[in-house]
Order: sequence, then structure tokens, then C-alpha cells
Amino acid sequence: MSYSWEFWSSVILAFVTGSVATGLIVWSSSKAQDAQQKAQVIPDGITGALHALATAGLVLDSDNKIVRATRSAFALGLVRDQYLVHPKLVALVDKARKSKKSSKARVKDFALASEIGDATIWVNSRALHLGEGFVLLLVEDRTESHNLEETRRDFVANISHELKTPIGAISLLAEAVQSAADDPKQVRKFAKSLETESLRLTQLVQDIIQLSRVQSADVAGGTSEVDLQLVVAEAVDRNRVLANKKKIQLKVSTTDGIRVFGDLELLTTAAKNLIENAISYSDTESPVSISLRKKSGVAEIAIKDKGAGIATDDLDRIFERFYRVDQSRSRATGGTGLGLSLVKNIAQKHLGEVQVKSKVGAGSTFTIRIPLATAPIDATGSKK
Repeated sequence: MSYSWEFWSSVILAFVTGSVATGLIVWSSSKAQDAQQKAQVIPDGITGALHALATAGLVLDSDNKIVRATRSAFALGLVRDQYLVHPKLVALVDKARKSKKSSKARVKDFALASEIGDATIWVNSRALHLGEGFVLLLVEDRTESHNLEETRRDFVANISHELKTPIGAISLLAEAVQSAADDPKQVRKFAKSLETESLRLTQLVQDIIQLSRVQSADVAGGTSEVDLQLVVAEAVDRNRVLANKKKIQLKVSTTDGIRVFGDLELLTTAAKNLIENAISYSDTESPVSISLRKKSGVAEIAIKDKGAGIATDDLDRIFERFYRVDQSRSRATGGTGLGLSLVKNIAQKHLGEVQVKSKVGAGSTFTIRIPLATAPIDATGSKK
């Protein structure tokens, strides 16, 4: 009996396919056994100790792959795809692994740049060789203490510079009221101006205090997950009265399940400030759009208006403290010049950034970009 070429081709193909499938199964089983053996080599108590840490803790194998990691490690932006993001930390781990004294930790302070924007976190890092190529890495966020002195210095400078104008105006108006004591109409006029300057002074002081708190706040190392859909909803709600007053429609488009590590109130304040600016600098009945989406591991809150827009020369300075593009309009809208500086600081505290696109006469789009929250790595080396 003879068989056709097609028959023998089918037999050979079946044989090869079966061999490949068998090989893959054996390879997968071998990888799983290797992972299990590696997990067993890690000293007892390490996993439990990591969960008890308030700081970021990680265990790396001989290939520098992360097999254990706390939530704080992800909140600080140290991990991506089960590997360390920052070359400085990788170098410290390698030095610890090569050290002959396994009981001696390698200690180093670093300034680490965020993957998004120009934020910097200051950390104290300790790497200890556990044996069999495993290294324990502990990273303590010291950004708050590093920035404390700078924050205090800025606060004093801001107070001395910006409070002169409203305090001087109140003093002059008080004298004017006294001089016009016999003229009720003038007294009422000056009293109204006093009230306006008093409110402006109150808002200025509140913004300065809030900015100082944001600059000294320890947010990046926090492990609280924030639902950005709630942030957008609350920020929009806080601007309803202002929007209705100008007959501006707030168009909201969000996506479920977008979460980041951080502070709910601070993120709400940042979104609220951008929406408030969009309304304040838009014409009556002009729409303002607010959107929430995720892109390439980053959450984005975008606020778009069709207002006056911002000149190119001003774009590089609008996030500076007390900088105003239009002094007269800022005074008319009650702006202190701190709103965008607050937004920038809040974004950086969350290891993110603020982007702006604007064209004079066509409007502006401000976008807050923050890394998405990532789950910690459990005892099996997988994400929870």
C-alpha cells in the first residue's frame, strides 16, 4: 500500500506540532518550579517584614527581577513591569549583591526623577544581600524634609511681597472713611471697597497657606488609591454656581475604574482650580469640556475651554507663583495668581505633570497627567 505525499506531510506536521506543545508544557513547568524554588530560597520572615514596613520595600532576584514589592514601592513610582525604574537603585542593588559582607547594607541618598514631568523625589536607600543572589531594597521617601526649608523660605517671601498691596489699600480706605464721615454716600462707597479688599486678602492668605501645605505634604509615598471619576465629579460640582452664573455648560466625559495613588482632596483642588479658570476666562454661554481617560499607563484629566487663550511668551511662566497673564482681568475675577502654581505642585506631588496647549483667540487645554495605581507583587512574584 502506498501513501500520498499529502498523507506523510500531515503525519510529519502532527508530530512536530505535538513535540512543540510538549516542549512548551515542560518549559512552563520548569519555569514554575524555578520560581517556586526561588521563592523558597528567600529567608523566612522577609515577606511578613515587608508588609509591616511603612516605607517602600522590595526583594530582587539574581536577574534583578522583583519578586516581592510593597504597595509603597509602586506609589513612589519605583517599579515598572517587575523591574526597577531608576538606574541608580539598580546600581546600588548590584553593589550589595557583589559585597562579600552580606550582613552589611549599602546605604545611599538619591534624587530620583519622575517618569512623568520634572518632579523629583529625594530618598534614602538601603540594599542588603540576602544570599543566593537575592537583595532586599528599602527606600525611604525624604522629599518632605528636604523641601521643608525651601517651603518656609518661599512662604516668608510670598507673604512679604504679595500682602503689601491689599494691606496698603485697606489702610488708605480706612483713612478715606474717616475723612468722609459726614458724607454717608461716600462712606458706603469706601466701605464696599474695604469689603472687596478684605475678601481679596482673605483669599490670598488662604491660597498661600494651601500652597505651603501642598509643598510640604508627603503624598508620593502614600498608598491610598483615589478614584479619579470621584475627583472630577466633585471638582465639577464645586464650580456649578460659577458656571450657572455665566450660563456656561460643563460637558463631562469620564471612564470608570481609573485610579491613582494619592490624596483625594488635593487632586480635587487641582481639578477644581483648572475648571474655575476655564469658566472665569471664557465668555458667557461658552462651553467648557472636562474629560478623564487613561493612556499608556497614565491617567489624564483634561479641561478645555474656548476662551481668550494664552500667548506663547506667557506659557512658560503661567505656573509661577503670583504670575498673571492679564493683571486687570485677574483682579476683576478675584484671582490671586496662585491657582496654577497649586495645580503644578499637586501634580508633581503625585509624580505627575500638567501640560498646556493654547492659542490666542481659540482657547486652552490643561491636562493633569498622573501614573496609574499598580498592584503590589505578592509572595508568588505575581501582581495582586
